[in-house]
Amino acid sequence: MTSLKSLLLYPARLKRVSSLIFGGLLISTGVLASAQTYPSQSIRLLVPFAAAGTSDLVSRIVASELANLWSVPVIVENRAGAGGNVGTEMIAKAAPDGYSLLMGTVATHAINSSLYSSLPFDHLKDFSPVSLVASTPSVLEVNLALPVNSVQELIAYAKNNPGKLNFGSAGNGSSHHLAGELFNTLAGTKMVHVPYRGTAAALTDVVGGQIQLVFDTLPSSMSFIKANKLKVLAVTSAQRDPALPDVPTIAESGVPNYEVGSWYGLLVPAGTPKPIVDKLGQAIAHIVRMPEVRAKLLALGATPVGNSPQEFAVHIRKETDKWSAVIKSSGAKVD
Repeated sequence: MTSLKSLLLYPARLKRVSSLIFGGLLISTGVLASAQTYPSQSIRLLVPFAAAGTSDLVSRIVASELANLWSVPVIVENRAGAGGNVGTEMIAKAAPDGYSLLMGTVATHAINSSLYSSLPFDHLKDFSPVSLVASTPSVLEVNLALPVNSVQELIAYAKNNPGKLNFGSAGNGSSHHLAGELFNTLAGTKMVHVPYRGTAAALTDVVGGQIQLVFDTLPSSMSFIKANKLKVLAVTSAQRDPALPDVPTIAESGVPNYEVGSWYGLLVPAGTPKPIVDKLGQAIAHIVRMPEVRAKLLALGATPVGNSPQEFAVHIRKETDKWSAVIKSSGAKVD
């Protein structure tokens, strides 16, 4: 360790140390000043999936309230592709200044790292978690003309007609895709996966009879359910959902240990100053606690959360471990 005596004996060394200390103070002061004035311009909230899906619906609720809270435009941008990887990569490589946000999901920040052989980003190292916004169950829905009215009837029909039932999803590697693959594994069925660019197109094709069933998050399916355009056989969560109290879970319908859920949370590029991350996290927690926002999320079938950056980081790691085991067991893979 450099002693005070040695610094006094060597003025050049003292000058160098002083410069480092002063430089560090300037950087620290600059970061604090940046956080105090943040935000001073429009913010981009990128959704890595198509419009009208649950991540999009949740994002637009958050964006509207964040814009009202901070009096700056918050622009929602949809960039779908590769199971959410296209849009996620864009934010991973964006400037870490708090003006580029990502609505991450269970797909982008828990599933894809194990499902894809390689990714152009590291979902843990390239992002700073801000807050988990909401979680949702998924629902198993079938075309009205399909002659089944329960999970057990669906399983029997699928086994009697192997390869003839097609299930849609939001895309290869999405949580909906894996929900179907997990169902095939645990129920012993051979339903065929049909990927779409978002759930809206998949739901339309189930209603039209082009495919027979879909696994979809409850919020994006709610309008179809209320209009009686689809038959809901079960929810994928461990417990029944308050929005559909009469609909059983898949597990209680005869497929033990089946449980699939989705979630949506804000992230920013790694390296974003902590004061800005904390300011964003506090804003999201405040928004999610607002009665009118909670009502909107619950009406969609989403459960509001609004936790801290640290809690969200722990959640992501736990979900990554969980889905890694599920993917390994199911053998699902996307190149």
